[in-house]
Amino acid sequence: MTLAPAPLRVAMVAGEPSGDLLAASLLDGLNARLPVGTQFSGIGGPRMTAAGFDAHWPMEKLSVRGYVEALKHIPEILGIRNELKRQLLAEPPSVFIGVDAPDFNFGLEHALRDAGIPTVHFVCPSIWAWRGGRIKKIVKAVDHMLCVFPFEPALMAKAGVASTYVGHPLADEIPLVPDVDGARRELGLPAGGPIIAVLPGSRRSEIGLIGPTFFDAMELMQQREPGVRFVMPAATAALRELLQPLVAAHPNLALTITEGQAQRAMTAADAILVKSGTVTLEAALLKKPMVISYKVPWLTGQIMQRQGYLPYVGLPNILAGRFVVPEILQHFATPEALADATLKQLNDEANRATLTEIFTEMHHVLRQNTAQRASDAVAQVLETRRPR
Repeated sequence: MTLAPAPLRVAMVAGEPSGDLLAASLLDGLNARLPVGTQFSGIGGPRMTAAGFDAHWPMEKLSVRGYVEALKHIPEILGIRNELKRQLLAEPPSVFIGVDAPDFNFGLEHALRDAGIPTVHFVCPSIWAWRGGRIKKIVKAVDHMLCVFPFEPALMAKAGVASTYVGHPLADEIPLVPDVDGARRELGLPAGGPIIAVLPGSRRSEIGLIGPTFFDAMELMQQREPGVRFVMPAATAALRELLQPLVAAHPNLALTITEGQAQRAMTAADAILVKSGTVTLEAALLKKPMVISYKVPWLTGQIMQRQGYLPYVGLPNILAGRFVVPEILQHFATPEALADATLKQLNDEANRATLTEIFTEMHHVLRQNTAQRASDAVAQVLETRRPR
């Protein structure tokens, strides 16, 4: 009697909404590429769960931003990592895939790799922008790196780490020409007239820090251009409730708050005021003029500044290799500065045409059928990697 081979077991950890998006794309590819019955489990979000992932812990447990803000959560996060490591060493998976969340995943990957478990990391940390010392951790922790930006494999090769350029799933998901009229109809927004999308973040701490400034900036913009309307996506019902005091303090704003639907809200807009993060790449793929901003606690900002290598933080500028959209950060992010810059982005048609050209080229470079490329790379690791 021949026993059937045990099903493949893929362990994954994602700790951010952006990681949930990346991991869900990879899961779609793996479900199509790997044998029926392959099991996927670990830490993940709602998109991963919808793709058949068994989340032992929700990713919200790891979604903490900034050095100072993370301090009070360290004991719980370390406890989760230690328990997950214990489980994976006791019942080794066929492969472990860490999706972003490098501070959590590299230590875990190092231990698993030392135990002979193949490790893949999805999204090369921005060692080209800041915290270059992470390359030493990558060398020890990662068998294969999945890179979302085209210049990253050369950096991995220089360090002796195998890698594959897979592009970004957002570039596959977003059409090359956004349907602005359709998005406005779906959101109940007027077909004519200027609309600005405002995205202050998806975390309570982000909204607490930059939300009041964004609302004051909207009020200034409406005073200067009374015909302008605003649309603001709230990622969750809890965040929508958090926004209500700010809405109440600005009762005359022509503001529509949507339940989620961030991509649709940005599609409907003529310009965007947005907190720094992956959402700025989404805005670029939608070919939108934008202003990028953020505010973090002073100490966090000082640490980030000392470890930074590039003069820009926004992904559109990083990928372009120069400032193509303005960044107004920390104490420079006053309502007046944000209002001035956003209205300029709204009304400068020559700049709009230039950005459309730049962002369209960027879109083509990043559109690589990420799900297939990434799942092929993982399958190759499974086929060739042998326990030490």
